[in-house]
Amino acid sequence: MKAIFISAGEGSRLGNITKDLPKSLVDVNGKSILERQIETFRNNGIKEIIVIIGPNKDKFQLKNIEYVVDKKFHDHEQLGSLMAANKHFQNDVVISFGDVIVDNNIMKQVIESTYDIGVAIDLNWEKKYENRTQHPKSEADLALIKSNKLIKIKKNLNPTENHQLGEFLGIIKLNNVGSKKFLNIFERLNSSHQGEFHNAPSLQKAYLTDMIDELIQVNEVVNPIFVDGVWFEIDTIEDLENIREKIVD
Repeated sequence: MKAIFISAGEGSRLGNITKDLPKSLVDVNGKSILERQIETFRNNGIKEIIVIIGPNKDKFQLKNIEYVVDKKFHDHEQLGSLMAANKHFQNDVVISFGDVIVDNNIMKQVIESTYDIGVAIDLNWEKKYENRTQHPKSEADLALIKSNKLIKIKKNLNPTENHQLGEFLGIIKLNNVGSKKFLNIFERLNSSHQGEFHNAPSLQKAYLTDMIDELIQVNEVVNPIFVDGVWFEIDTIEDLENIREKIVD
């Protein structure tokens, strides 16, 4: 099993902190965001680590990691960055945003998933937004779930009587079959798709959630991995201050 971290973003919402520093290398009480996440992955048996990097790439100095340079990070968004590591889409793969930190309980639940395409979902997501003013609930990536399948993923979804509603953590687990499906569908899109792509203005400007929506639309089964544990997303100054208060090594 391997892990792929998407760490080619510029992290502009953190202001001067990320002016010359990749967002995933921002310090959280003595360790960077990325270092903490890699440590959790390795504690759970994932030894092969791939990190996709873009701006300020020379700042990445962590050892025993394969770095993939996204040379076109200015031209595309998250999904395009992920595809810079397309050769690694084989066997079991865990894909993670570079600005999230999860605990061992969540990581264990993710790697134990046997779904072809599994998406980490927190059903108790609303608690995370209490007193969180810079990153309101309206910015949460929400998944609508019915009969243990995702049927929609986007911001500003509303709960319904017959569906579950949870937040996407930014982590996907693919087995070998799922890895091939994901890559094949993207390659088909990349060769022919034009115009808007789900909630993005184009395929080049698409996020991972847009690709998940595409998988659902072409009738691939996308299953939720319901997780229970502690996790953080670091998107704003407020988020960073909050996590620094809560994490004590």
